[in-house]
Amino acid sequence: MDCLFCKIAAKQIPAKTAFENDRVIAFHDLFPQAPTHILIIPKAHYTTLNDVPASEAALVGELMTTASQLAKEHGFDEAGYRVVMNCNPDGGQSVYHIHLHLLAGRKLTWPPG
Repeated sequence: MDCLFCKIAAKQIPAKTAFENDRVIAFHDLFPQAPTHILIIPKAHYTTLNDVPASEAALVGELMTTASQLAKEHGFDEAGYRVVMNCNPDGGQSVYHIHLHLLAGRKLTWPPG
């Protein structure tokens, strides 16, 4: 499979890792949209959120709890942060391996783009 994020998870492409366990890896985005922009991905490949079976709901929850843990570790949990998962072209997905964006370090406006 020619998936950029699978290659990062497999350590075939280097990344600045923020967190890793046996199911999830988090790394700093190369093109950050906020002072802190970390991508949190499952090591297992799911192309879009639509492709995650109900039996893997805990994995999606683990992405969220990893975001919360990283927010605490980086000290912006109290000031605030945003988590975003894009799905398909109209949702803004550009890499087709599910991933959660953790954005922080500035006041984030609403609505997003």
